[in-house]
Amino acid sequence: MVARGEIARFWSLESLHMVSADGGTESSALVDDNGSEEDFSYEDLCQANPRYLQPGGEQLAINELIGDGSVVWAEALWDHVTMDDQELGFKAGDVIQVLEASNKDWWWGRNEDKEAWFPASFVRLRVNQEELSENSSSTPGEEPDEDAGHSHHRHSENKHQMRTNVIQEIMNTERVYIKHLKDICEGYIRQCRKHTGMFTVAQLATIFGNIEDIYKFQRKFLKDLEKQYNKEEPHLSEIGSCFLQHQEGFAIYSEYCNNHPGACLELAQLMKQGKYRHFFEACRLLQQMIDIAIDGFLLTPVQKICKYPLQLAELLKYTTQEHSDYNNIKAAYEAMKNVACLINERKRKLESIDKIARWQVSIVGWEGLDILDRSSELIHSGELTKITKQGKSQQRTFFLFDHQLVSCKKDLLRRDMLYYKGRMDMDEMELVDLEDGRDKDWNLSVKNAFKLVSKSSDEVHLFCAKKQEDKARWLQACADERRRVQEDREMGMEISENQKKLAMLNAQKAGQGKSKGYSGCPMAPPHQGLHPLHQRHVTVPTSVPQQQVFALAEPKRKPSLFWHTFNKLTPFRK
Repeated sequence: MVARGEIARFWSLESLHMVSADGGTESSALVDDNGSEEDFSYEDLCQANPRYLQPGGEQLAINELIGDGSVVWAEALWDHVTMDDQELGFKAGDVIQVLEASNKDWWWGRNEDKEAWFPASFVRLRVNQEELSENSSSTPGEEPDEDAGHSHHRHSENKHQMRTNVIQEIMNTERVYIKHLKDICEGYIRQCRKHTGMFTVAQLATIFGNIEDIYKFQRKFLKDLEKQYNKEEPHLSEIGSCFLQHQEGFAIYSEYCNNHPGACLELAQLMKQGKYRHFFEACRLLQQMIDIAIDGFLLTPVQKICKYPLQLAELLKYTTQEHSDYNNIKAAYEAMKNVACLINERKRKLESIDKIARWQVSIVGWEGLDILDRSSELIHSGELTKITKQGKSQQRTFFLFDHQLVSCKKDLLRRDMLYYKGRMDMDEMELVDLEDGRDKDWNLSVKNAFKLVSKSSDEVHLFCAKKQEDKARWLQACADERRRVQEDREMGMEISENQKKLAMLNAQKAGQGKSKGYSGCPMAPPHQGLHPLHQRHVTVPTSVPQQQVFALAEPKRKPSLFWHTFNKLTPFRK
């Protein structure tokens, strides 16, 4: 069993996901800008806890901890936008309890709302998994003073250890990251440039973007981090100033992240040909790189820039206000959070357009412009009763996107099938909250109701929710819709017309020959037949389009809800 005291030693996703102790003996010392070798090697990083660096070791370690009664926490790197009831939706920075990690791509976890599956690549395991019980308990008045003093001393030592754990995670993951960048530049780009018959200059610029600039920048950044790292007493390290000194340099990640969707597309096209698949695998083997495909390596800069604010937030938590680095860490956290926020927002938008396109294709009798012509994000959905002025009620399922509200009707027999019934322009509507009782304008008794009133015409829509809390969610969602539209306008957050058209084209191709319904869209698919015991998960819809940002490195399969329940009920496990 894994001892609780060992948790922090292997609690780095980058080390666990990206490092493989394959028995290699060749040293890969890192070289700084002056050509001198640093005093650590990549293999040194693998020796700290080789068991957990083996393929599958992370899942084994986490499940042993869970089985041993430990509570395992993870923090979200990115928003996970989902329209699937079997998936756990969350926002960047949310804390999730990991309940099962037997599948390497999809973990089972819990947040404040529910338990469900979530993609493992979207989270970072927290370095310090447990808080001291002394933090929440007070010393009884009858206890001797020396016990209180001893408890305070023990708490202080533990606080130092927790800060040490975070500092060491930052340093170790930074060194591993540099090795990955080095492998990309020397293992892939250098070889690609030698084969001019296979790659044009434009293709290489699309696939790799400005990753060479990132490599150069990160080497300087790591060099300064090493200078501020206190090897003898890591908790005394003052690394906040490094982030502040280089904060403007991190802006180069914006270009890389904006380019990444195009890189995924270009790479996907090349990978359809066997010669390119073999070429990239040969590059990996020649460079003695770990067993990750090129698309996984190209994702690491995006993961890294989003991981910094989470690491700094945890470091800040264990840095006392009296610590000489406190103010710098606090400022660095805010700076890196702003950088990651913009990147996360764009990623979320690009993910959303693919899901929205597939959703539209699944709707029967769609009329008018494509939803993506004006919208790029689903904000809220649910059932409401729409009431006409004549007092006639209509049960409808509504989908609130940025700029528009779409109304659909469920099929009486196939409840997974939706019929298009219309839409409303939210830019032209004003939200009016109604009190329970008789509405004077419509002369009707209403409960849990609100109106959408046109700003330029006599158009009025009256809605009633089943419960007060449902109404509150819709009111909040409408406010969020207006706020997000304003934020997108201020940030210049726009999705290109080409990306929108491509999303619709892929969704239509994937939907050809399929019956209409949720199974062809990102909503929860109907329960599928039981699979053989060795198949622990069912496939997600094959309509996931290739241009979805980061899709090449995201999990393609999701475990079945049946198997999670089955595992819980089974008294014997191998």
